[in-house]
Amino acid sequence: MPPVDTGGRIPVKNTPADVAVGDHLYNVTAEELRQFIEQFEHLEAEKKDIAEQQKDVMAEAKARGYNTKVMKKIIVMRKRDHDDLAAEEAILEIYMQALGGR
Repeated sequence: MPPVDTGGRIPVKNTPADVAVGDHLYNVTAEELRQFIEQFEHLEAEKKDIAEQQKDVMAEAKARGYNTKVMKKIIVMRKRDHDDLAAEEAILEIYMQALGGR
């Protein structure tokens, strides 16, 4: 029988105990992986529900006569840093004046 090329590695025996430990690690890893995936899927479902609720809020506001496009701009602005927003508004004003105002 010719020698088996092991790529420079020392061959390791797989005793029943080694196989049992490997199987246990696989099972633990598989269960942990399943938990991560299920948690992520649950969060995705929650995110979808929240997006639907946000859509309902905007539909209600629109039905009452509010401009939802402007409301969305306000929401984006409220998330930003006050100083950053003020600097951007100052530059916008300078640019508008340079173009002859509005």
